[in-house]
Amino acid sequence: MSTLDFDITLNERPMPAAERDRVLADPGWGRHFTDHMVTIRYSADEGWHDARLEPYGPIPMDPASQVFHYSQELFEGLKAYRQADGTIVTFRPYANAARMNRSARRMAMPEIPEQLFVDALELLVRTDREWVPTKEGYSLYLRPFMFATTRALGVNQPADEFLFAVIASPSGNYYARGIKPVSVWLSTDYTRAAPGGTGEAKTGGNYAASFAGQAQAVEQGCDQVVWLDAAERKWVEEVGSMNLIFVYGSGPETRLLTPALTGTLLPGITRDSMLKLAPDLGIPVEEGRISVDEWESGCASGEITEVFGCGTAAVISPVGHVKGADREWRIGDGEPGEVSMRLREELIGIQYGTRPDPYGWVHKIV
Repeated sequence: MSTLDFDITLNERPMPAAERDRVLADPGWGRHFTDHMVTIRYSADEGWHDARLEPYGPIPMDPASQVFHYSQELFEGLKAYRQADGTIVTFRPYANAARMNRSARRMAMPEIPEQLFVDALELLVRTDREWVPTKEGYSLYLRPFMFATTRALGVNQPADEFLFAVIASPSGNYYARGIKPVSVWLSTDYTRAAPGGTGEAKTGGNYAASFAGQAQAVEQGCDQVVWLDAAERKWVEEVGSMNLIFVYGSGPETRLLTPALTGTLLPGITRDSMLKLAPDLGIPVEEGRISVDEWESGCASGEITEVFGCGTAAVISPVGHVKGADREWRIGDGEPGEVSMRLREELIGIQYGTRPDPYGWVHKIV
């Protein structure tokens, strides 16, 4: 049962089926969008209201809308999957709703009822279900987001009017050309977040602030940037937009370590899933901290056998090579590790329905 009644206006000119099939054959990432979107408005006086499903298209905005001037904005990201029997599901949507509300509290924005968040996702996916790819490893990426629409330039108080929206984009297999470990650059010139800042909020400003560091990584011949703590430039936090997990040992001695959530790291849904999944596979997990020196010496001694980033897009992205201003080293043999690949296959299997889901993570939509 919906928490709001949605006004539904179907697109009178949806993309023709033949053209849509061509898009779904090679959708890339974030290049194409489905026929519809969902919008819900908020005001301090009315609360959440004016829920709509409507044709995908531009959103009229006043130039003085506060989002343009003070970046009061946040977003989420998750996927819808078509399982082997044709069922369309998504993965842990209530966890995304809870994280959006956690971000909203930090950004002085209104919390959206979790059921309304999920209702919006379900309505869009049901309406545009033909956009959910059938090819192995493909999915429909869902992007819920919220931003300030209050028309004002004052900086003494947050906005009191907002728009929540959901759009959807078919996405291809992240590793269509095979899984290859990435190289990473240790950033000491830039930091992603500082204690007391917005690091744990999924807000666009964090990503805008990361572009310079990512560009520097590319200039240094690396694929991704590794973010260190803001105070000492010593403790490892994240890689690109993903959480990091370190694998120690092998066989029955294998254990995992991931940087603890200190307020400067994004609490990833994939990270949280790994914390639950790995122990059930017999792999203990610890949340703690690791320095750059410990990372390097651990790889040199063979104690650290694998390292991987985890997030919605790639699920797991192995790290094979680390480079910094005054150091450089390889992780293991530079190839995807056995533990990383086992965890990846287990989680993807749950998402696509080829493995049991003992956690209730898969949420059926159609």
